[in-house]
Amino acid sequence: METIYPMAFVTTPGRVEFQEKRLPEFHDHSVLLKVKAASICGSDLHIFKGKHPGAPLPVAVGHELSGEVLKVGKKVSKVKEGDRVVVEPIVICGECVPCRRGEYNHCDNVSVQYRKGQGAFTPYFVADEDWTYKLPQSVSFEEGALVEPLSVAMHGVKRAGIRLGHSVAVFGAGAVGLMILHLARLSGAGDTFVVDVKDFRLEKAKKLGASHAINASQQDAVKYILERTGQFGVDKAFEAVGTEKTLVDSMKVLKKGGASIVLGVFEDQEIRIPANIINSREIAVIGSFAYCWDFQDALKLLEMGAVKLGEIMTHTMPISELQQAFELLMDPKGEAVKVVIQMD
Repeated sequence: METIYPMAFVTTPGRVEFQEKRLPEFHDHSVLLKVKAASICGSDLHIFKGKHPGAPLPVAVGHELSGEVLKVGKKVSKVKEGDRVVVEPIVICGECVPCRRGEYNHCDNVSVQYRKGQGAFTPYFVADEDWTYKLPQSVSFEEGALVEPLSVAMHGVKRAGIRLGHSVAVFGAGAVGLMILHLARLSGAGDTFVVDVKDFRLEKAKKLGASHAINASQQDAVKYILERTGQFGVDKAFEAVGTEKTLVDSMKVLKKGGASIVLGVFEDQEIRIPANIINSREIAVIGSFAYCWDFQDALKLLEMGAVKLGEIMTHTMPISELQQAFELLMDPKGEAVKVVIQMD
């Protein structure tokens, strides 16, 4: 196989280019994959715009991937050549206090593979066996590329602590927001409100069981939710967009003692929030970052058939159309939720 191969980078805002890369150093616990499918994440879109706060350009792009094992290191025992796998793309030091506690997403030096020069839109990918998981035979490579965002959503839902009958509002009906809706309902949520500005995404939310789908460009979402809850508000809200308005609205719709879980990536680092309602209504604003022991649970739900990703995966496109795929997702008139890139 080639030791030099192409990998997608965003070099300037709005432009994806392929650059030649050399295979990373291979160790005893390394696993070499032939990438089969990789999906475009919301954070990839922030990078595409040149506005990701943690990924200045130029930078490799893509981190949601599945593939087939081509080669394993001498001490690898979890997977073997020919296995179908997914990769948890987090990078940690393994030595700091959070890592030693097992809270590895809190690592003092936490990063992601693409920030270290290894993106997912490429023929080959090298991962440590500890971050490589077998893909159930019933799950396609394309669905496997969505295990990473499913794990993001799962971590957020776990952070929320949803109980049977809890009312839930989700701000943002992108892939993660729709997955949150799906998992919240599996967790026993009662009334569910999904807020977005695109009708086609709200239609997806209805198909996934949302009780209410609200177009915030056409009506006041906060007013609607409060009216439908008798002015009490919801138990849990999720912010899955990354804007001041959606964060503030996710706080305003909470009932006293409720919690807003924040998953969105904010391009604007300084925003204004109504601080007094935090103490006067005893609400909590809870961050949810990446995942921590969530890939295993996401894969188990997929294996059981409890999670269906078909409504969320709206497009599959070849790697030769990667630029067009990004443009499709950026098009305000486009009807894409999740685009999966097929590598063959």
